[in-house]
Amino acid sequence: MTDPVTSTTAAKKVTVPMVRARKRSRGDQPIVMLTAYDTPGAHIADAAGVDVILVGDSVANAVLGHADTLQVDVAAMAHHVGAVGRASPRALVVGDMPWLSYHVSAEDAVRNAAVLIRAGAEAVKLEGGRRRLAVVEALMAAEIPVMGHLGLTPQSVHAMGGYRVQAKSTPAAEALMNDAKALAAAGCFAIVLEGVPDVVAGRVTDEVGIPTIGIGAGAACDGQVLVFHDLLGLRQGAPAKFVRQYADLTAVAVTAIASWAADVRGGSFPSEAETYHLPPEH
Repeated sequence: MTDPVTSTTAAKKVTVPMVRARKRSRGDQPIVMLTAYDTPGAHIADAAGVDVILVGDSVANAVLGHADTLQVDVAAMAHHVGAVGRASPRALVVGDMPWLSYHVSAEDAVRNAAVLIRAGAEAVKLEGGRRRLAVVEALMAAEIPVMGHLGLTPQSVHAMGGYRVQAKSTPAAEALMNDAKALAAAGCFAIVLEGVPDVVAGRVTDEVGIPTIGIGAGAACDGQVLVFHDLLGLRQGAPAKFVRQYADLTAVAVTAIASWAADVRGGSFPSEAETYHLPPEH
């Protein structure tokens, strides 16, 4: 029997056109996207057969200890994009454009996106709908592929009054739909839908020709994304409602390190097999 992980990872490199073409309505498999922020994480995600690795600005929360995503800049994102890119994954590498890297001007956005591309990203992701069209068009003109992000947009946490489900009213749902259509028309190759009711995400998925990737948006999307540390149980505190935790690696790591510490204190580490010796004299 063929190992599904081996067969998946042996497949050819995932590209932007390949992702753009994936729609469940055409019988395609759902897109699997996972965040990663360093070389070991990228190797793990790629070996597991994910389609897209997102170097998310969620590194601020998941890795760097910040309360929100607003604390990372282009230099920090390029640092982590480079670490993922050096893993040379089969998966498509998408770099998040951090807060204020595309809000000032289209020209500024292109320069900042170029930093991420040169670091190792193969596309960039930015938040917002119609108000970002000039930026999306400028990036497309510079041959930089763009993934959109609508719904609960974490960089708007203060404007939204917290991390709240979006598009719950009919006018808000219509606005989100119009944003999605505008992003698709501007050239985005996919759209992340975060924190929106499943019926809204389903309608967007049905009516927009590019794939949707959901996080807290129900099962109707063309793909799903989770944060590496949430999926593997590497974050403190209760996970969000939309997270399914598949392992508790924090507990595994604590047990392993405690065992090593006990061996050190008990004198059994290092052993003779783990110690260098001078060669015997002749």
